[in-house]
Amino acid sequence: MVSLAIFLEGGAIGPDSKYLQSRCREGFRKLIAKFGLKRQPSLKVCGGRGNAFKLFVIGHKNSEEGQFVALWIDSEDPISDIEKTWLHLKLRDGWEKPENATDEQVLLMTTCMESWIATDPAALRSHYGANLQQNALPSLHDMESRDRHSVQDALSHASRNCSNRYEKGKRSFEVLGELSPDSLSPHLPSFKRVVRVLREKA
Repeated sequence: MVSLAIFLEGGAIGPDSKYLQSRCREGFRKLIAKFGLKRQPSLKVCGGRGNAFKLFVIGHKNSEEGQFVALWIDSEDPISDIEKTWLHLKLRDGWEKPENATDEQVLLMTTCMESWIATDPAALRSHYGANLQQNALPSLHDMESRDRHSVQDALSHASRNCSNRYEKGKRSFEVLGELSPDSLSPHLPSFKRVVRVLREKA
């Protein structure tokens, strides 16, 4: 059975870094637990996407035979071909694919984690309650083409009357752990790809 190690974008660097990294790991762990994997991966929370990439490169270089090492980050922008992940990172960020790395080793949240959160209105209603303004959420049509800032603003606006208004950090990771893969997969090709890759490698 393959050993999985995932380098995650998330968890700020600073005074609250340990706390936010713990919340990030917990949110992703809860979501991944719903994927039906044979073995749960080791989650390495790295802070920003640039640092996640640097640590992934080191982890990939030092990986042992039979180990699957992955980088899980926001795409930041829409992707022309979700299977050509390294091409996207090369064109957008100027990142070079490490030697012997494959496209499957890059798992992208397109365009950002908020795109996933905004795609599960039922989870949002359960989390925020009656004060959630669901009509302020973006349409689920072609969600992965939406600008990440507009999606983030929509979540904040939709929850503006809630005591736990949406914010990046602790609250965003709480909602992440409550999402349903069955709600996300029909609307998010990149999310569906993440589930497929991890199921194949677990």
